[in-house]
Amino acid sequence: MIENIVRVWEKYWPLFVQGIGMTLLLSAIIVLCGSILGFLIALLRMSKLKVFHIKPLNAIASIYVEIIRGTPMLLQLYFFYFLLPEMLPFMNLPPIVCVTVALCLNSAAYVSEVIRAGIQGIDKGQSEAARSLGLNQRQAMMKVVLPQAIKNILPALGNEFVMMIKDTSLASTFFAGELMTVYKTVSGIVYLPIEPLIIVGIVYLVVTFSLSKLVQLFERRMATA
Repeated sequence: MIENIVRVWEKYWPLFVQGIGMTLLLSAIIVLCGSILGFLIALLRMSKLKVFHIKPLNAIASIYVEIIRGTPMLLQLYFFYFLLPEMLPFMNLPPIVCVTVALCLNSAAYVSEVIRAGIQGIDKGQSEAARSLGLNQRQAMMKVVLPQAIKNILPALGNEFVMMIKDTSLASTFFAGELMTVYKTVSGIVYLPIEPLIIVGIVYLVVTFSLSKLVQLFERRMATA
């Protein structure tokens, strides 16, 4: 088996590297878009902040988060894979776009909870002190609360990036070009299901382990800052 693993890697390593690149690119896009959308959703769900309290939008944001968190990611991928081309038939959307949209929306729901918890974890006295100095609610949030909440939010977003690298493997169902899609391609060529799977598993482990250590280093630096 080891000989087959080495042989498969030597012959098809460019495909695996290409799959790694697509996986990392897809994960970065998802976390970036998910963070922006998640931030907006978090603000909408924080009903105690009257400046962001718009009842219909608060309700919609809450329902959206519960639906996303209460249904499997694979179901969501299928839903958007079939829904978006029907909604936008004139755009001829490729599968990778539909999958990316679904993963971004999924990530946004979880990121919104991370951001909301980070903001609510700041002592209320900080906001009250800012208000006593003449700042309104919006200014207190943007200038006092958010800068402190970032220390709690950024490490969690780093962990979300690591998790998303693994979750992108579900995109292989639609042949999105990431690492598990490469596995399907290579295993179909060499007629060896186990050896390419071991290679992909090792690659995932190396990438996620390295990023996890970077996130831990970042957390320690943030804690001492």
